[in-house]
Amino acid sequence: MGKKEGYKIGIIPGDGVGPEVIREGLKVLKSAGEKFGIKYDFVNYDFGGERYLKTGEVLPDSTLKEFKQLDAILLGAVGHPEVKTGILEQGLLLKIRFGLDQYINLRPVKLFPGVDTPLANKKPEDIDYCVVRENTEGAYCGSGGFFKKGTSDEIAIQESINTKKGVERCVRYAYELTKGRNKKKELTLSDKANVLTFEGDLWRRTFRQVGKEYPEIKQNFALVDATCMWMVKNPEWFDVIVTSNLFGDIITDLAAVTQGGMGIAAGANINPEGVSMFEPIHGSAPKYTGKNVICPLATIAAGAMMLKILGEEEAAKTIEKAIMKLTGEGRIKSLQAGRMGLSTEEVGDLVAKFI
Repeated sequence: MGKKEGYKIGIIPGDGVGPEVIREGLKVLKSAGEKFGIKYDFVNYDFGGERYLKTGEVLPDSTLKEFKQLDAILLGAVGHPEVKTGILEQGLLLKIRFGLDQYINLRPVKLFPGVDTPLANKKPEDIDYCVVRENTEGAYCGSGGFFKKGTSDEIAIQESINTKKGVERCVRYAYELTKGRNKKKELTLSDKANVLTFEGDLWRRTFRQVGKEYPEIKQNFALVDATCMWMVKNPEWFDVIVTSNLFGDIITDLAAVTQGGMGIAAGANINPEGVSMFEPIHGSAPKYTGKNVICPLATIAAGAMMLKILGEEEAAKTIEKAIMKLTGEGRIKSLQAGRMGLSTEEVGDLVAKFI
């Protein structure tokens, strides 16, 4: 997406600590905007647990249409202890992803200087790769059902749906990303083709077929269980990983721990031709709500991802450098809530200052 004179950004602070981390994310975006002459029109939306409990409404179809007129969406966190699990996730998060056809989930896995990793003897140069997860198909389509529910003969069927179009556009995005990163130029397909033979066959055939258009990119294949082992033992082997919706959901949480935890991990739900949504991958953490102790760096990093996708690459790099300065100089003791040695607000202030 190319540069524009101004960007209309939807803001969904959400639940729990969401409003606190969004506050700091916006603070940094505004600081970068002032430096690089970027103008924003922020539109606030109060969707989340509180609104659902008051009105029974999660996300109206009319608002989804409104979202299509935005340039991007920045999300804080979703999840409320008084709302049954699945209602907000399916009615808000998945509805946005599917409704806006955000078919790519992009997760940069990068260890910043000064951040602790549980992986022994691994340094920032060893953990720097991306996971491209197919985001609108697979096991998350909601296809299936019950037979004889509630009886001893009950059957539950959950189908994984993979279309040629869906797989191909995801794989192509991953090849383009690998080409653009211009690092190891290696793309790894992570699957379970030895057991999920039909799904695996479609993914592997498509991976090889699209790969013919990118002769400079080396193709690797790894079963998802082996991928998990290597992410822990040899993360330096990876450049870009492409995988299905379910496997991507699982391995990116493992990846987040290796890069220092949920306090720093950001993700994007991308429609390359439409409206994308950016978020920290942590939850709403209700026990920390309002205490000003949660780490906002993941949300700040999500804001940088948003600017990069919008075409504001210089501003995005500046935010990332500001985060690296904060962590590299040891100004933040830990990324865990309550152990930072700084408040949520102070972390946001410092990153904005470094810009």
